[in-house]
Amino acid sequence: MKDGVRNFQSFLKEGLIEYLDVNDENNALIALYEENAREETTHIEIEPFTILGVIAGLIPYPHHNQSPRNTYQCAMGKQAMGNIAYNQAMSYLPDLYVLSSPTYLEIVRLCSCVGAGQNASVAVMSYSGYDIEDAIVMNKSSLDRGFGRCIVMKKLVAINQKYANGTSDRIIRPQRDGHDAEQTQILDDDGLASPGEIIRPRDIYINKQSPIDTKNGGSISNTVKLKDSQYKSSKQTYKGTEGDTAVVDRVALCTDKNSNLCIKYMIRSTRRPEVGDKFSSRHGQKGVCGTIVQQEAFPFSERGVCPDLIMNPHGFPRVTIGMKISGWILGMFTIKAFSQEWNATNWVKAVKDTRHTKVAVSSMHPEVFHYGSAFGEPSGHTDKVETISETLVKHGFSYNGKDLLYSLFSNQYIYFVLDKMHARGNGPRVMMTRQPTEGRSKNGGLRVGEMERDCLIAYGASMLLHERLMLSSDPFEVQVCRKCGLMGYYNEKLKTGICSMCKNGENISTMKMPYACKLLFQELQSMNIVPRLKLTDV
Repeated sequence: MKDGVRNFQSFLKEGLIEYLDVNDENNALIALYEENAREETTHIEIEPFTILGVIAGLIPYPHHNQSPRNTYQCAMGKQAMGNIAYNQAMSYLPDLYVLSSPTYLEIVRLCSCVGAGQNASVAVMSYSGYDIEDAIVMNKSSLDRGFGRCIVMKKLVAINQKYANGTSDRIIRPQRDGHDAEQTQILDDDGLASPGEIIRPRDIYINKQSPIDTKNGGSISNTVKLKDSQYKSSKQTYKGTEGDTAVVDRVALCTDKNSNLCIKYMIRSTRRPEVGDKFSSRHGQKGVCGTIVQQEAFPFSERGVCPDLIMNPHGFPRVTIGMKISGWILGMFTIKAFSQEWNATNWVKAVKDTRHTKVAVSSMHPEVFHYGSAFGEPSGHTDKVETISETLVKHGFSYNGKDLLYSLFSNQYIYFVLDKMHARGNGPRVMMTRQPTEGRSKNGGLRVGEMERDCLIAYGASMLLHERLMLSSDPFEVQVCRKCGLMGYYNEKLKTGICSMCKNGENISTMKMPYACKLLFQELQSMNIVPRLKLTDV
């Protein structure tokens, strides 16, 4: 193969190389390396790292990690932001999250050119309490410089419909004055939003009109004959998140399978990391951003180096030793020791392990790759900690890479998660049950479920439970007959409640209940099941 006489396909045809599935492996004795082959060996692996899948193969030193951590990383590696394809700048995908400045990996061909994730300098220390559990503390100046920043692309599609009577929608020139002139500022003279314009919530991006009469059997055969009065407004309005600055990235005109004009928009917005955003290393160590701190309050070394983020050291008992080794070699801050108070002031002295950064920055070339394969050590392809430590000594650093960092704690800057944060007071309600709508996109209510109810009962918070389950949801006043126990109605003319069964209002009492409860009673009555209410004086 090296001389060009044969290729991979000829090896497959002659049986020198063959593919085995899981069932074939049961009856095969496979050696990892040629020197491990014995007389009874049936196959030798072409390359041991092909035993792992693509995602698992991207984990540095996975054989030093606990197996559940590698499993977690295989699930999270597919969620990581990066670049998905070469043509992503031209594609019209529904949702696209692109990391602004990715790193590059040389494991598979796609990953060598299309990055996933970012290299960060990470300090591992207890700091401020905002890093409790798996939370991390982030450097505001690093975020200002673009760390973790991403571009969010969202697709909007509008179709100019053709109707059965020959009419169709139309796009008209916008009016530059009038009551909605401010909402049409981003429109060109053709009635479509112009690429590069900043689009805000409630802005009109297509100035469209639809014919009033669209029923089949009409006499209209040509849209030109329609008068302006025969059209109604059906403008397309942008429903974005308040406070999110978005830009019209590009516009495409095409036709669908029914020959209708199809207009596609890609809306671009820039996001920066916020409190509540999820971060993860390549070893299943995941956590959310707990707070964002000014760089002046961040730990710094004698050389003035500040980490991008701080991770809690209590994550390492999960036995992700591969994270520490890859940190030394692949360019992330790791911490060897601890943090302690210094001179009875707010200054904190932390002993950090920075051997990887010193080696990567001061001695290694950018084009040199370092391998952390689980099967690379016997073949000598994997960089070892001893080799890195020797390189540190050559460059005048400590063999164990220890360094001092100092910090003065100050104010925190808090941000909120744009896509997930949701709260509401009064808002829209469902027409049938009169309860709040469901879901963040519909400005829905925050559900108090069975388990939340159990907690409120356990704490004895009966008034809070009453408020959440009825007063803030669907309170309704009903007229109940004390004699027959059925619900009546309120007579506006007589200004009194009337029982539908007893035909009088002598024993009527007024009470409040959830509207959904009243609806349930009426639905049961429609099925000949009659629930009766027994009232007592309180």
